Amino acid sequence: MIHGVKIKPLGKIADERGMIMHMLRKDDPAFKKFGEIYFSMVYPGVVKGWHYHEKMTLNYAVIQGMIKLVMYDNRLNSPTKGELMEVYTGEANYALITIPPKVWNGVKGIGLTPAIIANCSDIPHDRSEIKRKDPLKNDLIDYSWDIIFR
Repeated sequence: MIHGVKIKPLGKIADERGMIMHMLRKDDPAFKKFGEIYFSMVYPGVVKGWHYHEKMTLNYAVIQGMIKLVMYDNRLNSPTKGELMEVYTGEANYALITIPPKVWNGVKGIGLTPAIIANCSDIPHDRSEIKRKDPLKNDLIDYSWDIIFR
């Protein structure tokens, strides 16, 4: 587990009319303050990443489909510096995943349908505070997004 990353299983309430999928409340310990909510869609097999935010805390919940979320800790004074973490999340494992600033992360759409990721961040998106690296080849994160057959 990467220091500062939190995973909280989320509830769903289903009936004959549809479903309510809880995400984040202002009295939840993961909630700092409201910055913005946005949605990101990823197609099956597509990788989005690597990126991190200098200041923004991410609060991800996948409301449709499934993703593999991968995080890498390169923070200088972190007790988990150098650690990699994979989380499979979405409809089959619905959870709120809180990612602190400066933790590299990327996602891969898995399964047969596009995935929709909701993010309730603590600050509005600002291009000047985001850092990016190529998800397939870079000098920092040694990771293969390929399927591993076990």
